[in-house]
Amino acid sequence: MPSLEADFLIIGSGIAGLVAAHRAKEYGSVLLITKERAHDSNTEKAQGGIAAAIDADDSPFLHLEDTLSAGANFCDPDVVEVLVTEGPARVMELVDLGVRFDREGSAWVLGQEGAHSKRRILHASDATGWEIARKLIEECRADRRIFLREGCFLVDLLRDARSGRCRGVLFMDSLSGEFTTCRGRAVILATGGAGRLYENTTNPAVATGDGMAAAYRTGAALMDMEFVQFHPTALSRSGVPRFLISEAVRGEGAFLRNINGERFMPDYHEMAELAPRDVVSRAIVTEMRSIGSDHVNLDFSHLDRERFKKRFPNIWRTCDQYGIDLSEGQIPVAPAAHYIMGGVAVDKDCRTSVPGLYACGEVACNGVHGANRLASNSLLEGLVFGARAVEHARGFIKDTHNNVEFEFNLDERVQDWDVPWERITGAVRSLMWEKAGIIRHGAGLAAAIAELERIRQECPGRPASRRGVEAQNLLTLGWLTARAALMRKESRGGHYREDFPHRDDKNWLHHIVFQR
Repeated sequence: MPSLEADFLIIGSGIAGLVAAHRAKEYGSVLLITKERAHDSNTEKAQGGIAAAIDADDSPFLHLEDTLSAGANFCDPDVVEVLVTEGPARVMELVDLGVRFDREGSAWVLGQEGAHSKRRILHASDATGWEIARKLIEECRADRRIFLREGCFLVDLLRDARSGRCRGVLFMDSLSGEFTTCRGRAVILATGGAGRLYENTTNPAVATGDGMAAAYRTGAALMDMEFVQFHPTALSRSGVPRFLISEAVRGEGAFLRNINGERFMPDYHEMAELAPRDVVSRAIVTEMRSIGSDHVNLDFSHLDRERFKKRFPNIWRTCDQYGIDLSEGQIPVAPAAHYIMGGVAVDKDCRTSVPGLYACGEVACNGVHGANRLASNSLLEGLVFGARAVEHARGFIKDTHNNVEFEFNLDERVQDWDVPWERITGAVRSLMWEKAGIIRHGAGLAAAIAELERIRQECPGRPASRRGVEAQNLLTLGWLTARAALMRKESRGGHYREDFPHRDDKNWLHHIVFQR
């Protein structure tokens, strides 16, 4: 079997993986593998921007307060402090690399987004993630110390049979289907989230939770899986992808109106359209249910059209592409799965419970987002903790020997060409949306768990195809998410139970952790 080797083995090409690779090149050889093209990630889709307290009227302390408040009293304050204090310097490093955030003259143009008390969102029109990814990918491709290999689908993480340390991965070539092993003195997991767990999502097709599921299989702890963020405003039109309509649109003054034309958010929260995302999403669902509609309208008719078009060219262009006329200032929207607050449990240095394995970005859960992520903190998290993962791992690799012995058997993998994986995946996604989505109930969650267990029993345990492994990953993560949601008998942040609608700090200020 073919094999590759490097000092730093980094899996994933979103902002966390790219930053880790760019920093790790100073300390050793780097192998960066990614599932599809380097640009295929949630980072590339991020519109609104990256939050950082760089304005004279702002401070890391205020950013910390906003993050803790949005997180519903469930963030780890020490980790949040790392995020907000290290964030501004990391953002300026991007600027020094050549990332082009918007300016007016010499001043940064800072956006306003939900649950932020200050304007602190740096952006590149409405394609901020694309701009950051563009520059970081360019830098990684240009450096001989980094070997970037695309089309590498993560199948499993591999541990050294003698030391128990994670020392590599088994991946499948996306074109040939050939299996290959990669060895690293340190393994950094930056594979992103699992938004494709849900029928309606803003996430790209690659977001099937491969890193989370592989980490769970190898013995790493997963934490806070019940906390899923549903973005309030995804494009809602039959036959059209659930394209994200940035939070920044509401930050610039757009209102949410039901199909009767009534503005409703002031009835739900004092911050109205700029309330935390979980509040806005539930309010939209409540309005849709009460009227019997499948969307609400994002109304910017009172805003200057030309200024709007200049500020959000990608949104305007995409709506036009799908025949949605924005001349009247209305965008049909509804919530969609957007971000997983849970993931592989790590400390503030990105160490998992498996020696030698680090995780950063959306695949990881370090407590920085609590029960609900503050808008535009996700790019910042990847930036800050992608760098921190390398700073700790570079010390770890000095004590790591070259001789590695993996124990795995490809013969155990079942030829599964006749298994209807697409149908199974569709059933899982539909089930999760209906039973473990924005508004949950114990009976529905129990039914979801039972159905997921039934589907798992009918599927081969170790499929040999990419579609089979992806489906197994979604089955595993769906089961863990539904179980955690059933266990948590309260409502907090992105987890809302109709049968337990109130927050319960007395009994539920603790994490739910799963580990094999």
